[in-house]
Amino acid sequence: MNPDFRRDFTRIAAATVRDAARYQAALLADVAGRRGTLNGRIQPLDRSMRCAGPALTIEVRPGDNLMIHAALTFARPGDVLVIDGKADLSCALMGAIMMNQCKARELAGVVIDGAVRDVEELLELGFPVFCAGANPNGPTKYQPGRVNWPISIGGVAVQPGDLVVGDADGVVIVERERAASLIPLVQAKLDDETKRIASIKQGNAATPGWLEPALRAAGVLDEGEPL
Repeated sequence: MNPDFRRDFTRIAAATVRDAARYQAALLADVAGRRGTLNGRIQPLDRSMRCAGPALTIEVRPGDNLMIHAALTFARPGDVLVIDGKADLSCALMGAIMMNQCKARELAGVVIDGAVRDVEELLELGFPVFCAGANPNGPTKYQPGRVNWPISIGGVAVQPGDLVVGDADGVVIVERERAASLIPLVQAKLDDETKRIASIKQGNAATPGWLEPALRAAGVLDEGEPL
């Protein structure tokens, strides 16, 4: 077997995926140090689409989807295909046939830095797809690539098995070894933000306590000067 084609990799624990799936990608990104979010060009086909699961990483040559077909033969239920399509939008790398195959194999979603096609059918299918655009042109199927090696997609490094969470805001990647430790922090942040929003809705829209110190630290306000 070609060493560029890896069937086996260590996936993030299913329990951690279930926990993370309860939260917004934005909250995970915040507690992860505001890192791990893919470039905003990679968006869900429909704002209601959500996904969470371990990354099955695929690197392809621009305009060729051979390695995606290969990876689909052994992808497991719950996996998220994370595809470095080199941001090429000259043709679609996946369409209705392949997305139906993904759904039938019970994958959790597809994240692709590239184009898809058959958008109306994909929207009707409802399978979570995050992509950089659409193009009616089809791909070639003869260029080698890599499966389950580290990739770069949307400005973020992704290792096989990392946590992938996508929603209406976009996609965040969290390192497999780190994800479980962030869950309590996400819940604490959600609790804090929920209280803040509830207070605002009750008419307590006071200036947050951190604002004046931050403005002084930035040199906008002098020491002792009120906002």
